Amino acid sequence: MSPTSNLAGLPAHGHVTFLGAGPGDPGLLTLRAVEALARADVLIAEPDVLDVVRAHARGGVDTPRPGTVDDASAIAEASALRAATNLVMEAARGGKRVVRAVSGDVGLDTYAAEEMLACAADGIPFEVVPGIAAAVGVPAYAGVPLRDAHGTDVRFIDARTASDRCWSEVGASDGTLVVSTSLDSVAAAAGELVSCGRKPDTPMTVTVAGTTTRQRTWTATLGTIAQVLKQAKVLPSPDGGQPVIAVVGERSAAAQRDQLSWFESKPLFGWRVLVPRTKEQAASLSDQLSSYGAVPHEVPTIAVEPPRTPQQMERAVKGLVTGRYEWIAFTSVNAVKAVREKFEEYGLDARAFAGIKVAAVGEQTAAALVAFGVKPDLVPSGEQSAAGLLEDWPPYDPVFDPIDRVFLPRADIATETLVAGLIDLGWEVDDVTAYRTVRASPPPADTREAIKGGGFDAVLFTSSSTVRNLVGIAGKPHNVTVIACIGPATAKTAEEHGLRVDVMAPEPSVHKLAEALAEFGTRRRLSALEAGDPVTRPSERRPGSRRRRAAP
Repeated sequence: MSPTSNLAGLPAHGHVTFLGAGPGDPGLLTLRAVEALARADVLIAEPDVLDVVRAHARGGVDTPRPGTVDDASAIAEASALRAATNLVMEAARGGKRVVRAVSGDVGLDTYAAEEMLACAADGIPFEVVPGIAAAVGVPAYAGVPLRDAHGTDVRFIDARTASDRCWSEVGASDGTLVVSTSLDSVAAAAGELVSCGRKPDTPMTVTVAGTTTRQRTWTATLGTIAQVLKQAKVLPSPDGGQPVIAVVGERSAAAQRDQLSWFESKPLFGWRVLVPRTKEQAASLSDQLSSYGAVPHEVPTIAVEPPRTPQQMERAVKGLVTGRYEWIAFTSVNAVKAVREKFEEYGLDARAFAGIKVAAVGEQTAAALVAFGVKPDLVPSGEQSAAGLLEDWPPYDPVFDPIDRVFLPRADIATETLVAGLIDLGWEVDDVTAYRTVRASPPPADTREAIKGGGFDAVLFTSSSTVRNLVGIAGKPHNVTVIACIGPATAKTAEEHGLRVDVMAPEPSVHKLAEALAEFGTRRRLSALEAGDPVTRPSERRPGSRRRRAAP
């Protein structure tokens, strides 16, 4: 049993977990870190670290902020340390389970040891959950191995606090050097190394925002890094103070990094992709987009509300329990949700489906049923639509089917295709409005501006209604935004609204749509590399520039 598991027995004395949050990617948190966060009463972290760990904290966790250090003076830093220590000690003395999260690894944090000493002096129990240090994690994400079979010596240096003796030692070494510094101090650090003995042609990589989708890496040499950053228009910049990890040595050579840069070469790396669906509907799609390196942004285009007259739905659910139906057919996740909520209202659960055959259109609908505890008996083998379901639906047979009735819970604007098809197959259908769909409220102003101003790299349209509703509540996407549609009908609606369709899914599936967008991104990236051009995102193109249609 881990020490964190014992925390429930220590509420009277409090407990502090000093936790390393890693270099920025929330996926790099350890299992122990997630466990500690889930049990925390109080979570103390700087804003950037809080964004990494907050998702794993339980609801209602207290998150007092220790404050940020705007002034790099020793007085300001000491004041910030006292503020953070006071927050930790106050919460722990009150019997709280405290998580003190720091960037990177706890052992390399400037002030964590002093906060631990304060806990020890006050008799407050604490534990340490290590994290991945930025000096190790960032080079791994940049495609720069620090060691190989030759066993090269690796040294780490913080340029801000390094002494003259430290510079002299690493300058005389021929091993791999990992330098923690700021963007506007990289050239000075490179010059210091050259003056201390390193050759100007020694390879160097510089990575900013490492392990996040904002990561950028430049490859140069100690002698050329200042020029490379200037030509890339990175410097001068008001953001020059942001931290970077620089790797110096043969392991960071450009030829090697071209083969090992796995993160920044993802097909949609850094793309802001608009997903006009609710968070519940978009969850798995957003996860898939994230795996391609994209930054998904969900914007609901419809809102789901109860039917205006719920009596019809209530009668149908009661009929389901009393054996009125042979089949129930779900055509959407919202239909599953509506029936589930009505079940819960009556104190029923998935056992009420015993003896009833269940059909589902679409992988997401089927997954929602499985989560409810119901395995569908019928899912279309081909097209995931009402037409596809009808192709596989058996005709009514009075010998084998004791009941001839189907319960169809649906939206108020659903098509009549399925009802007519089932009647043609000999079934009686109770076509019941289970929920209403209405146009959602407009998204925040900054989202609307990003949509119309080209701030998004792509938008995924999963139905004609998502096209109409998004344009209605937020405006038409900018002409530099890549438009991806789930099928011909959706593409036609997009074109009717003046949008140029770049990507279309090979089959009507949200996951195939995401795959198609990733393939588009890969082709676009390879074309840029073959032409010797920098790899850019669609939103980085000049406004009004012509977009090329995706290759077939």
